[in-house]
Amino acid sequence: MTASHTLRTCAAGLVLAFSTTAVFAATTAPAPFTATYQVSQGGQVIGEAVISLKSGSNGQWVYSNQTKGTAGLAAALGANSSETTTFRWNNGAPETVNYDYSMDAGFKSKQRKTEVNWTSGQVTVNEGKGPMTYPSAPGRVDRNTTPYAIGLALREGKQSVALPVAVKRNVETQEFKVAAKEAVKVPAGSFQAERVVRSGDQNSFSAWYAPQKYPVPVKLAQSDGGNLELQLVSFKGN
Repeated sequence: MTASHTLRTCAAGLVLAFSTTAVFAATTAPAPFTATYQVSQGGQVIGEAVISLKSGSNGQWVYSNQTKGTAGLAAALGANSSETTTFRWNNGAPETVNYDYSMDAGFKSKQRKTEVNWTSGQVTVNEGKGPMTYPSAPGRVDRNTTPYAIGLALREGKQSVALPVAVKRNVETQEFKVAAKEAVKVPAGSFQAERVVRSGDQNSFSAWYAPQKYPVPVKLAQSDGGNLELQLVSFKGN
């Protein structure tokens, strides 16, 4: 596996498994936070991910995921990635307004920009080769914000959710469910957590939430793309 693939998967660690928005109504408005994760592969720490939520302009919100290589080849190449979403709070749930992704690892780089025109109901995706456009869907979010959306659903007592996820060329529905309640220990502490899996991919990843404490996972294990594991180190309300 190349370092660029590893870091690209690291950056997607929290988002690849949960690519959508929730069709539920959270009762509370967003609360700003910063969460730091340790990223490991094969039991070795290779990177760090910092996720933050803060208020933006015009009543919108900014959700950011910054991942960087801190050890091994990933660190030597200066590999890093950035995902930033601006979303609006609509009917008690997040809806993406725009999403920017960039990844740099050695001699390889990648960018993607996604914009949603909620007036026309169209999504425009551009990776530098010309824009692609397809219809949006109510409650649609990008892959970056879905761990947060799922955490909010769990906090509301949901045990399963069907979510509209925007992929490269269309919006598709994915289903997530609580598979078990398990004890987990991570650098941030020990938790009685809810393990969430995605229907059809139950052996590919698991994510553990303590939803009444944090709106994002405390741990994520993903076998796709290199057996990556993300563990919560710290969570701070801003």
